[in-house]
Amino acid sequence: MKTQAAICWGVGQNWSVEEIELDPPREDEVLVRVVASGLCHSDEHILTGDSPFPTPMIGGHEATGIVEEVGSGVRSLMPGDHVVMAFVPSCGRCVPCSTGHQNLCDLGALITHGRQADGTSRHHARGEDLNLMCLVGAFADHTVVGEASCIRIDPSYPMEKAALAGCGAVTGWGSAIHAGAVRPGDRVAVVGCGGIGSAAIQGARLAGAAEIIAIDPVAFKREKAVGFGATATFASMADAFLPVRDLTRGLMCNQVIMAMGVGQGDVMNEALGLTAKMGRVVVTNIHPARERHVTMNLSALTSLEKQVVGSLFGSANPRSDIPKLLDLDARGLFDLSGLITRTYPLAEVNQGYQDLRDGVNVRGLLVTG
Repeated sequence: MKTQAAICWGVGQNWSVEEIELDPPREDEVLVRVVASGLCHSDEHILTGDSPFPTPMIGGHEATGIVEEVGSGVRSLMPGDHVVMAFVPSCGRCVPCSTGHQNLCDLGALITHGRQADGTSRHHARGEDLNLMCLVGAFADHTVVGEASCIRIDPSYPMEKAALAGCGAVTGWGSAIHAGAVRPGDRVAVVGCGGIGSAAIQGARLAGAAEIIAIDPVAFKREKAVGFGATATFASMADAFLPVRDLTRGLMCNQVIMAMGVGQGDVMNEALGLTAKMGRVVVTNIHPARERHVTMNLSALTSLEKQVVGSLFGSANPRSDIPKLLDLDARGLFDLSGLITRTYPLAEVNQGYQDLRDGVNVRGLLVTG
């Protein structure tokens, strides 16, 4: 079939919205009509070259859609099902999945390769095979993805806001709940208040944090952070240090969640400075793949027993945590709608990313279905 998709043909180029040829799904794959896809900063890394994703590549990795066709081996989905497409597949059979770490599913190793699990492509344009961002490629009207990337959701749930559960909302929420292990009374700092950081603030609030310090250079995002549960806001970690010391009576923060658009190794020491004894820095934001130098006072890790941990997909189990987060939203305990600042048609994907660069969105959303 023919459909439309937004393709990055090379580093430094804008998204090109054009017609592609889409093959039918194979044995363990499904054809999905995309309804909505979040404009996550991770797709911007394709254009900048910060992440080693192969081009040409169709962007989009946090999305919802409706299944239209299933391969002969698909057992958990059928045409008409509403699904969230998660940016890390979960097969349910590998060691990480079977030990409760679906975010580290062995199929996730294929993410940077950009092809289907069998190494081939279903998406083609200009006589070339196309790669898919995180095996999803949701900046499109239709896509073919593996069954392992799809999580069925209640068809009554609004699909536009459910799209954010495919990456940003669960990643931020899980960075506080799972990776950060925030407990009632904890003091939490969130550095970067875009989609992931705003979800982390909400996760910390749900966990019962006593103080939630939101740090972002953009005033609009700091204002939004207060609505999500932040108790204090600052433009930078340097600005926050002395007030946080006073606010916490010198104890500092139990968790510092790094959710910047692009991670910076030279600010890690500032993050450690905000961190309490036995506190934890959660590195959720993506750092440039070429970055090799990080500035940290490692003595503090030993003498004060501070921790630095990485977190992919919020260290979550998407097959249980995506429906759980949608239920929290439905109960009014989590605000997915508040994360969406503006929606765009597929043709305006480049404007959506310009708005991201300009800091005017918490999260933009492509609406195609």
